[in-house]
Amino acid sequence: MKKKIIFGTLITIFFFSLLIYFYFKSSNEKKLIEKKREIELVEKKDAEIDQEKIESSNIIEDVSYSAKDTKGNEYFLKASEGRIDQNDNNFIFLKSVNSIINLKNYKLIEISSDFGKYNINNSDTIFSENVIIKYLENKITGDHLDFSWDKNLMIISRDVALNNEKSSLQADVIEVNIKTRDIKIFMYEEEKKVNIKSLN
Repeated sequence: MKKKIIFGTLITIFFFSLLIYFYFKSSNEKKLIEKKREIELVEKKDAEIDQEKIESSNIIEDVSYSAKDTKGNEYFLKASEGRIDQNDNNFIFLKSVNSIINLKNYKLIEISSDFGKYNINNSDTIFSENVIIKYLENKITGDHLDFSWDKNLMIISRDVALNNEKSSLQADVIEVNIKTRDIKIFMYEEEKKVNIKSLN
């Protein structure tokens, strides 16, 4: 009888020991998982902060650039903010862009846009959103302007309109050669025609 009681007591102790062991093991595992999650969250926040620091360190306030060719033609550009492209530091993303093309012995060409992308190597610039060009007596508007300083070429596209005192027109693309001062106006599709209105 005593052997049965001792045996039963041992089984009970063993059973409770197992319960306590698994309870604490489970509790420790939960704590480890929670600790791991906390560490991951901290690391994620640190990574986000580091990324913000990198991005903020790449931001330049009130940027300006200039270029001049051998013939004395000049190109000036200003922006409220510039951000260096992390994939290629030869490019600068711009906000609130204003630029002037000063052709020797000729009138200025003024350009403004909400955003831009400037190539430090050759001064080529892409202007985007609310692009406005003032050229001679003309005002050209659009949403995209690809300007090449080396090619002396401006290509304006997307919702393009040209207005002056004599007429107004709408087209898909206006191409301006700033060296020869020639203007080409065309549509992407041949069957569509440039919409011209006379104001006289």
